[in-house]
Amino acid sequence: MAANFKDALKLRRTYYALSNKSLIGDQEIEDIISHVLLHTPSPFNSQSTRIVLLLGENHKKLWQITKDALKKIVPAESFAATESKIEGAFASGYGSVLFFEDQSVVKGLQDAFPSYADNFPVWSQHTSGMHQLGVWTLLEEAGFGASLQHYNPLIDQAVQEEWNLPSSWKLIAEMPFGVPVQKPGEKEFKPLTDRFKVYK
Repeated sequence: MAANFKDALKLRRTYYALSNKSLIGDQEIEDIISHVLLHTPSPFNSQSTRIVLLLGENHKKLWQITKDALKKIVPAESFAATESKIEGAFASGYGSVLFFEDQSVVKGLQDAFPSYADNFPVWSQHTSGMHQLGVWTLLEEAGFGASLQHYNPLIDQAVQEEWNLPSSWKLIAEMPFGVPVQKPGEKEFKPLTDRFKVYK
């Protein structure tokens, strides 16, 4: 973790061309995710985020599940392009991080604080987003490239069954990662004057 936070945020990009290589040990990957889970804020310190790390054959299984699900809904003439994207940008990586929010925790907060009941599902999404950014940034700092995918709810049931996950865990996003084999494209920035207001 040599880069400072500003540099780390700047360097975090979306990478689609990934190899199944790693520059660090699997335990270090686990340590990154554990660090993010321990130190990322959540509403009322609810700690509702759940993460599953898939490596090796489990990583490949995720993307096979995704292909199988997509094959049922993508027109046959278009499926080759879909399959190529999954194989070349996601399944080709070293692993995948799955982000969940435990709905039993959210429901518990709604019951305990009814005046905020409508807010807790929204706040749950906020903490998930912070966890996603934290993991993404630290993985990139460790030499990985990653992207954020959303094949939920299409794959939710199959994922839950394959890894025997609690029914209260709601899948939010999937993050395939690996050592990048291509640089990301140029990033365009909209003017800050349209996005940022300061009043003194």
